[in-house]
Amino acid sequence: MLPFAIQPSLETDTVVLLPLQEADFAELYAVAADPAIWEQHPNQNRWQKAVFTTFFEGAMRSGGAFRIVDKATGATMGSTRLYDYNPEDNSILIGYTFYGTRYWGTGINQTVKILLLDYLFQFVDTVRFHIGAGNVRSQIAIQRLGVTKVAELEMAYYGEQSKLNFVYEVSKQTWAARTT
Repeated sequence: MLPFAIQPSLETDTVVLLPLQEADFAELYAVAADPAIWEQHPNQNRWQKAVFTTFFEGAMRSGGAFRIVDKATGATMGSTRLYDYNPEDNSILIGYTFYGTRYWGTGINQTVKILLLDYLFQFVDTVRFHIGAGNVRSQIAIQRLGVTKVAELEMAYYGEQSKLNFVYEVSKQTWAARTT
């Protein structure tokens, strides 16, 4: 049993994170159908409906996926996920994040990650991120938050082949020192 909700509704003054629902598929796929989103991701074919369907199924099964909504317009901006809570070292992962290209460079990713980290550090000691080895855009973005690369590993996303990922992490102590 988790000591916290893995799929809460969270919001700032600009974004809302809502628990992903089966009914969100069409709206989320409308965002994900842009091949440019996936150019640096481990699976570059996720813009294809059949491949995205597998991705979405994994998101639903995870019990920790979110639809990211623009608070001003109600538009779906993308998705992110909490997963692999480890009670032994009191850690969790954030990943599987993507945004429509119209939101790139707007600060939304940083806003969402800060929202999630502030929430999670009420309950866990460490947050990790899996980022594809070729996903330089996401690697740069995560490093802006003071997160450190700690490992490289081959891992398979739900229904996909194993790919090289970098593992980044930040501790509760480091996060608290950064934001004070």
